[in-house]
Amino acid sequence: MSYYLKKYWGANLLAILPGLVVCALQVGNDLLMMRAFQRIIQLDLRGFLFWNLMMTGVWFILLWVGSLRDYFQARAIRAMNNAVRRDMAATMLHKSHVEFHGTDTGEYLSQYTNDVNQMEDLAWEPFFQCVDNAVTAVFCVVALLTLHWSLLVAALINAAVMMLAPQFFTRRMERLGEACETEQAKATEKLKDILSGFDVLRAFGREARFREGSENASEQIEKPRFRLRSVKAFITAGFGCANLGCQMLINLLIGLLSIRGVILQGALMGGGNLVGGLSNSVGSLAQYLLSFSSTKPYFDKITERGDSIQDEEIGDSPEINSAITVKDLTFGYDEKPVLRGLSLTFKKGGKYALTGPSGCGKSTLLKLLLGWLPDYSGTIRFDSTDAHAFTPEQLQEQMSYIEQNVFLFNTTIRDNITLGEDFSEAQMEKALRDSALLGDLATMPEGLDTPVGEDGGNLSGGQKQRVAIARALIHHRSILLVDEGTSALDQKNAGIVEESLLANPELTLILVSHHLTPERKAQFTRVYDLEPGTPGERAA
Repeated sequence: MSYYLKKYWGANLLAILPGLVVCALQVGNDLLMMRAFQRIIQLDLRGFLFWNLMMTGVWFILLWVGSLRDYFQARAIRAMNNAVRRDMAATMLHKSHVEFHGTDTGEYLSQYTNDVNQMEDLAWEPFFQCVDNAVTAVFCVVALLTLHWSLLVAALINAAVMMLAPQFFTRRMERLGEACETEQAKATEKLKDILSGFDVLRAFGREARFREGSENASEQIEKPRFRLRSVKAFITAGFGCANLGCQMLINLLIGLLSIRGVILQGALMGGGNLVGGLSNSVGSLAQYLLSFSSTKPYFDKITERGDSIQDEEIGDSPEINSAITVKDLTFGYDEKPVLRGLSLTFKKGGKYALTGPSGCGKSTLLKLLLGWLPDYSGTIRFDSTDAHAFTPEQLQEQMSYIEQNVFLFNTTIRDNITLGEDFSEAQMEKALRDSALLGDLATMPEGLDTPVGEDGGNLSGGQKQRVAIARALIHHRSILLVDEGTSALDQKNAGIVEESLLANPELTLILVSHHLTPERKAQFTRVYDLEPGTPGERAA
């Protein structure tokens, strides 16, 4: 939390300064109220009107300065929320492929939404309120000293009680904050799951299950938040009762001092406000410390911070002059072997197919080549260099990966192909032609600017795969890994795409397929037929 407050100290200072003025004017208004009440006691109408007019002017200024405070606070909170989300993204980017996919997407969404909302409610807003209360306490001390030292002593004793009492509840609030974060993340995952299954439930007439699931997820989101706020409310109410009792005793002290003529009789009107202002401010500071402690679990998730993040140079990528060599490769998931003792060679510019039944490790092999699954035995070498010497980012500088379940961003076809980079019209046309996408675009009124919809919902499965192939081709990767990347294409378009890939002399192609005709097999440099549980490979 302190990191972000320091990082945006300028914006926070702009938000704090108007608050200082508001606090000073509020305390000053209590002093003016005493003067006005004293004039009533003295039956001085003119004096009463004068001080009352002064109070009105102060309130007018308070309204406008208060609005400035709220504006600058909202701007500072926006900046810190955006910084938190940037650092969340950086934290995700520093995860390995296994680490990233080890967490459900619903939990990541929960971090971007629920976690940030909780940080705002329990950290940013209380921080500004904490500063306001601290400043109010200081001004109240000065104002009470102008009346009588005994009032200040009584107010400080009251404030000390209100400050120390909440310390007994700090750990409980931390546990409630941790439980709230965990339960809300689980609820978001359930909500994501029920939304993803909308079509299935509707197709089987299970609308009631959809409603019940969404309602249960909503209750699971709200229940821990309600519990956290309820406990906080009861604790606050208990402190308020104790504070009220202390203030009653202090009011008796003010009355005695007024009767004896030690202070203005008008202090009966505003003195209690000053004492209460000091006590409430100090007591509130303790409450805000409780609030800060409950946000710790949210900030602990962020391991990468803005001032430690630099534009990292990817370094030299594995330029292949000869071949990728796989030797005695063994890998398994949760101690279940998928590949055992596999040895293969992929020469530069060669065209290779991986075939075999489901579960024999074809897709796993592609992920191993990409560096996504580093915990294997055996060796993968790019020429003479071990793959472990490169990061996944370096490997992907040379490779492009097309999987069967193509993901498209909810933008246009053009943006999904270029990913925001600039390419010439000639480059674009060649990629569209080689991916067999030109014919589809001819039937779309908006052409390349056609929106694809959420997860490519506006396109057919074959069109989505053609977009993914165009994306891979235009980015000029020298090694193309295709995992059933033409499975959704009709025979004619699949033939066009495969012919284009096979005819590219600069491209090293490794293609996973369940079905290859004898004619197509003959066009590959080599076809490796993998079998589950069998060491090595079998050439087809």
